[in-house]
Amino acid sequence: MESIALQDIQQAAERLRGIAHVTPVQTSRQLDKASGASVFLKCENFQRVGAFKFRGAYHAISTLPPEQQGKPVVTISSGNHAQGVALACRLLGRKAHILAGGLTSQIKRQAVLDYGATIHDAADHLDAERKLPALMAELHGVYIHPFNDPWVIKGQGTVMLEFLSAVPDLDIVLAPVGGGGLLSGTCIAAHGIKPAVQVYACEPAGALDAMHSVRENRIIPMPHPQTLAEGLKTSLGDMTLPILRKHLAGFFVVPEDEIVPAMRFAFERLKLVVEPSAAVALAPLLRRESVLVGKRVGVILTGGNVDLSGFFEQLTG
Repeated sequence: MESIALQDIQQAAERLRGIAHVTPVQTSRQLDKASGASVFLKCENFQRVGAFKFRGAYHAISTLPPEQQGKPVVTISSGNHAQGVALACRLLGRKAHILAGGLTSQIKRQAVLDYGATIHDAADHLDAERKLPALMAELHGVYIHPFNDPWVIKGQGTVMLEFLSAVPDLDIVLAPVGGGGLLSGTCIAAHGIKPAVQVYACEPAGALDAMHSVRENRIIPMPHPQTLAEGLKTSLGDMTLPILRKHLAGFFVVPEDEIVPAMRFAFERLKLVVEPSAAVALAPLLRRESVLVGKRVGVILTGGNVDLSGFFEQLTG
């Protein structure tokens, strides 16, 4: 297993310079008052494709060895990684093929198609995994894992490099956890620059596999996660698990009934559109977790791809 260091993430940042957006950090007096903390929001909802996933996808694809340069890129994703791979391939002149298990969001589907990718439908994630070997054999493709890939993790870690460059004196960082790619890169970058900063994983109560996996030091899959935060339904990988065990200060469990209120707070008070997965990292602040009160807290808002068609239909109906 390849080890990842701060220097690797710094090199990834150089490769992404001028390609990925340097996303803004925003503050809010209302959020500070509600949480009792000084809060800084790293707005990856303003990243290309509307999510942090573009960073890792582009970095991984752009660093493929010469013998793989002409091959089509294949991935499994029904969310933001699919869009990240699709756009990265368009920018790099590659063909992208997305095995999408249950891609029900028409906005995300259309975005993937608009970026020039081919979608191969599957009933769900397990069905996509079953179909992957045949597709790879047919295309002679290169597989880019959504999170359990060192080059993806290095790319995702650039979020934290930017964050600490803008706000170097953070005490605590909150980020959601699904497969753990972003959080792994965040931990390595944060502790490479500022060892004292505490990094907490935020996980929905309906998909607590990461917390149990870290505690038991083995991957505990959750076959049927029940959460609105669809981007956090993925289990950890054999690469992300040891990184999180080494670096995390702990977990915040977020009940389902706190996710929508956090999204609504972001929309109404912060004027930010964030996905349920991103709102999971905001929820511990809104309930004033005691360890956060009085601290300088950074939150990674991971994405903003929300289908608001129903909302606007109500306005025009």
